[in-house]
Amino acid sequence: MSSPTGPASGLPVRMPRPRQPGRHRRPEPLAAPEGAPALVLAVPGTPSAATRSLAEEVVSIARSELPGIDARIGYVDGGADEFPTLQSVLTHAAEERTARYEQARAAGLDVKEPDGPVAVVVPLLAGPDSATLRQVRQAVMESRIAAELTDVLGPHPLLAEALHVRLSEAGLARADRARLFTVATAADGIVLATVGGEEAVQAAGITGMLLAARLAVPVMAAALDQEGSITSVAEQLRSSGSQQLALAPYLIGPEIDAGLIEAAATEAGCSAAEALGPYPAIGKLALGKYTTALGIAPQQPQGMPVR
Repeated sequence: MSSPTGPASGLPVRMPRPRQPGRHRRPEPLAAPEGAPALVLAVPGTPSAATRSLAEEVVSIARSELPGIDARIGYVDGGADEFPTLQSVLTHAAEERTARYEQARAAGLDVKEPDGPVAVVVPLLAGPDSATLRQVRQAVMESRIAAELTDVLGPHPLLAEALHVRLSEAGLARADRARLFTVATAADGIVLATVGGEEAVQAAGITGMLLAARLAVPVMAAALDQEGSITSVAEQLRSSGSQQLALAPYLIGPEIDAGLIEAAATEAGCSAAEALGPYPAIGKLALGKYTTALGIAPQQPQGMPVR
């Protein structure tokens, strides 16, 4: 028989651990609010199996970070059932929300009629690309669905971290400046390649400064979609003393044909790293745009400290 103070057998009582006070307190796990809008990832470029795999991995990261989230993929240039257009995905999300409400009413439940945005659309872009963003906005307008469109993912310290990782994977940068080892092929100058014209170059330059701080080498942004831009920046870096250059795509992947990256690197006479792809930070940043739009998170994820 037990007593108010514990079991009669004298066995120790496992008491719940009190929450740790102060700034080191572990945050409570966040979950998607019931009935929250869908997160719709707007994927640019020509759809392909590789593009779909990348997008699915990004939304998988978002789902793991925010359990219960309704995350979907819409293709800016889609059309087939395999690659549904952004417009059709938004329409389907609205139809499903209405159907859930009607089913609940039919079951006699006292539920509030849904209001607010059906979806939050997050462009799968590291930087601004006015042509692609115009397509995304047009698709949202033509769907006639209440949806909120967020900004692109960058600039952000996490993207500088991702660029650093991709360069180190290609043997073009040290993985960690704090460790005393050398990489024979490490670049002493980085061309940060983006798309979207001058606006994109300026935005990439912000992330480029963060990358330069991580690598302790000069980084300059250039536009893949402006003729001669990559070569011109490579010449500027060489004239300032850099001899072994590397091209770092400030791109997630679907935005542009991978062959253009290789061609630009060849023209500039340097090696190239892989695009950012489904690096974990991409999913976290996409989720950060979503939660910030809904006001359920104070800020976007923070980058790792510069070593």
